[in-house]
Amino acid sequence: MDIESDTANQIDIIYEDEYLVAINKEAGLLVHRSWLDKGETRFAMQLTRDAVGCHVFPVHRLDKPTSGVLLFAKSPAVARSLTEAFTAHTITKQYLAVVRGYMSEQGTVDYALSFQPDAIADKFADLGKPAQEAVTHWQSLAQIELPFAVSKKHATSRYSLVRLTPETGRKHQLRRHMRHVFHHIVGDTSHGDIRHTRFFRTHYDCMRMLLHAQTLMLSHPITGEPLLLKAELDDQWMRILEAFSWVESTEG
Repeated sequence: MDIESDTANQIDIIYEDEYLVAINKEAGLLVHRSWLDKGETRFAMQLTRDAVGCHVFPVHRLDKPTSGVLLFAKSPAVARSLTEAFTAHTITKQYLAVVRGYMSEQGTVDYALSFQPDAIADKFADLGKPAQEAVTHWQSLAQIELPFAVSKKHATSRYSLVRLTPETGRKHQLRRHMRHVFHHIVGDTSHGDIRHTRFFRTHYDCMRMLLHAQTLMLSHPITGEPLLLKAELDDQWMRILEAFSWVESTEG
């Protein structure tokens, strides 16, 4: 048996019953096959299907560089029920992120987002559609000031650990909203600040975007019972939290 290959095909299942399966998606893993990443060979949907032995149906999205809770249904009927619940905003998603600068204790970003097409996937999409309502709430959990001049304007650099709770589910919403308020997510190569991304790569060996879907709270689509799904943080996240003494701040 090829141990390395077997490990590469493993998926971290955090919840499963006869109707649902939830995984802790690793950063860099696509949810399913995409024309945008033709070279990829590993996909969360296929790995989950192989692990549970049946077809699975995605009911929401996580960007490729985002880790955390990813929920699948085991039947089309349950998938429709969950999709409706997401649309009705009766499912709560909470994320952890490290952003540049000090964010206030709490607040809300209410900023409509224009449609951003992918060159291939959205080739025939309507590019003239109006901006869509997008709302994100934040809570600042911890802050730190480091004695490094990442920006030439300041002799030190400040960062915040924040909990983000989106009300809507627009494409790249959290990443674009944090950019909008000038608190870019560290490691975001599309909407972030490359200077801070390089700093974390060099000083903390952090090669990923620091955005993690930590919890998903919903009513079970069949039993109606409350369900709390939680995904643990990976080694790169923990290295940052330990270096900044932020471990306890992620709980609650």
